[in-house]
Order: sequence, then structure tokens, then C-alpha cells
Amino acid sequence: MPGLLRGVARTAVVAGTATAVSNRVSRRQAGRWSQQEADAAAQQQQQQQYEAPPPPAPSAGPSMDDKLAQLKQLGELKDQGVITDAEFQVQKERILAG
Repeated sequence: MPGLLRGVARTAVVAGTATAVSNRVSRRQAGRWSQQEADAAAQQQQQQQYEAPPPPAPSAGPSMDDKLAQLKQLGELKDQGVITDAEFQVQKERILAG
């Protein structure tokens, strides 16, 4: 019977050691993977910081219909005597240039 106990004890020690080693390997591997993920996230964040922002969209400005409506309104103001001929010319040039 002492031989049987010795064999069971030896098996328990070997199994316990194997479990401890296995757990240690698993923890180390998990630590490496999480470190790699953290490094990749930091690198991606740095790349995003250094990317140029997208260029602003070009403004189309007022459409031809908008310009015509403004010119009609301007003509009505001139006809009503609200603005002078000189003011009308200045505003007309501003509308056409814009």
C-alpha cells in the first residue's frame, strides 16, 4: 500500500505542476496578445492624428436663379426710389461677381 500512495502522490505532484505551468503559459500568452492589441491601437491612433483633414468642400455660391431674384428685387428697390442709380450699379456688380 505504501507504494500505491507514493505513486498517487507522485501523480498529483506531476499533475499539479503541469497545471501550474499550463496556467502560467496561458497568462503570459494572453499578456502578449493584449500588449500587441494595445500597440496596434496606439499606432492606429497616431496615424489618425497625423492624417491631413479632408479639404473643405468648395462653395458653389449662389445659383443663377438666386442672382436673378436678387437683381429683380434690386431693380424694384431702384424703381421705388429706395436706392439711387449709383447704389444700384454697385449692388448689381456685387451680385454678378459673387
